[in-house]
Amino acid sequence: MFAGGVLGALSRWALGMALPAPGGWPLPTLLINLAGALALGALLESLARRGPDVGVRRLVRLTAGTGFLGAFTTYSTLAVDGARLFAGGRAADGAWYLALSLLGGAAATLLGVAGAAWLHREDRRGLAAEAHVAAHPHAGQAPTTERVAESREGRR
Repeated sequence: MFAGGVLGALSRWALGMALPAPGGWPLPTLLINLAGALALGALLESLARRGPDVGVRRLVRLTAGTGFLGAFTTYSTLAVDGARLFAGGRAADGAWYLALSLLGGAAATLLGVAGAAWLHREDRRGLAAEAHVAAHPHAGQAPTTERVAESREGRR
């Protein structure tokens, strides 16, 4: 968890330095938090669909979820940025920032959950199709003379 946290905090810092803050508006923090919410929703849904929270899944959840994404996202900077906007006489900007952060974060999390669920469903369909082909290797193929003869012999 510690290593994930260090990497998450360094990633947040680097991305925060690279992204512009137009007119002092805290766009970097907003984008980082929305990306983190999306990733956390996808990660937790994906892990939950793969089985109980034990062993490797628990290690991944703690390292990537709690460690990396917990340090990558930042509620404290969100609060400080919002307070600075309000204290600087930019109440409308502060209200928009907080609303986009909170509602956008919830929407991003749900989108991550839905995306992971969709991918899991697609994976299962692929596995089910492979299992069907393995169990019925000639299904959907035109009959050949050999298969017709085998079929007739099997009925006798």
